[in-house]
Amino acid sequence: MEGKKTPIPVERIEQAILLIRGQKVMLDADLAVLYSVPTKALNQAVKRNERRFPRDFMFSLTKEEKAELVTNCDRFERLKHSSSLPRAFTEQGVAMLSSVLNSERAIDVNIEIMRAFVRLRQMLSAHKDLERKLIALEKKYDEQFKVVFDAIRALMAPTQKPKRKIGFEVKEPITGYGKKGKKNSELESRTQNSQR
Repeated sequence: MEGKKTPIPVERIEQAILLIRGQKVMLDADLAVLYSVPTKALNQAVKRNERRFPRDFMFSLTKEEKAELVTNCDRFERLKHSSSLPRAFTEQGVAMLSSVLNSERAIDVNIEIMRAFVRLRQMLSAHKDLERKLIALEKKYDEQFKVVFDAIRALMAPTQKPKRKIGFEVKEPITGYGKKGKKNSELESRTQNSQR
């Protein structure tokens, strides 16, 4: 292998794969970073070759999808003030990009991206196979091993991080402002008696 090649961490590629509209996609900005080209240059190359990118290869995000992406992912903060809508490329669209960009770097990056997509598919497939086998075992052994199966299901479930509270919490005793409690009703009756 000639020239200087910087290996791309697999984790970096896997983090760039998003699920949008029920499809695994990568955004133009992430692909541009991986290919070491400006996002504008990548999008211009795509625009010059629009016929190679049908809707099942590439689509533009809607304003709502862009807003949701910026809200949910800190790394997309730079898109917040961008006037253009990001483009999302499916696995086939990413494969087509290497022919459009036509560089050694694009070819090398695409090979790694395709491997990442395959790894994701294998992981999902293995997870589904495991779940199918577990269901079959549950039916076979029913109540006898219910506790064991429940424990395995709990281990298979994705862990959810507890959401952090926004703002601050005041740790004072609760006062009855505006509420008619015993003290407030006594105070009102005294006030009315003194006015008579």
